Amino acid sequence: MENSCYHCGKTVLYGRTHTHHRGVAGGRWKKRAPKKQKIFRSNFVRLSIIENGLKKRIKMCAKCLKRVRKDMKDGKKPFVVLAAVKKEMNAKNKASKVAEEAKT
Repeated sequence: MENSCYHCGKTVLYGRTHTHHRGVAGGRWKKRAPKKQKIFRSNFVRLSIIENGLKKRIKMCAKCLKRVRKDMKDGKKPFVVLAAVKKEMNAKNKASKVAEEAKT
């Protein structure tokens, strides 16, 4: 399992941070907005999906996971099927069938 999103391929980004010190004693240029290297890490979530009928563990960024959950809520077909959500959907379908049978 690599450190990238299963869907969008997002990985870490490298950049620099700046800090400004106002009114620091010790000279004008002593603490002049030092720039440090920084690694910006993505917000990865480990989860299980169902792919080709098999359960598979993947890493997905939180943004893509949010998109999947919203698609499922709106009734659209998401780009992956989450394993835990599929169990919940099956349970809801069974409960609705039982309720319909009880009405008839």
